[in-house]
Amino acid sequence: MTGIEWLKPGVFLGSMLFALMGVLVFWVCFVIIDKFTPYDLWEEIVAKHNMALAVVVAAMCLSIGLIVAASIHG
Repeated sequence: MTGIEWLKPGVFLGSMLFALMGVLVFWVCFVIIDKFTPYDLWEEIVAKHNMALAVVVAAMCLSIGLIVAASIHG
């Protein structure tokens, strides 16, 4: 898009809707994965400072984000 076409109400609201849907799908996927693991991911990372688990969760977050972005874009 060139110029200020992205500021048109339809384009802007569509973008916001897709962004919110992406965040919702990402959050649901994270909660599902958290339920499948035998321990609480957030407690392990924050309270117990499990750096290896933090790296795995970060990779999972990036991959879910890429999948959501690709599904919304294409």
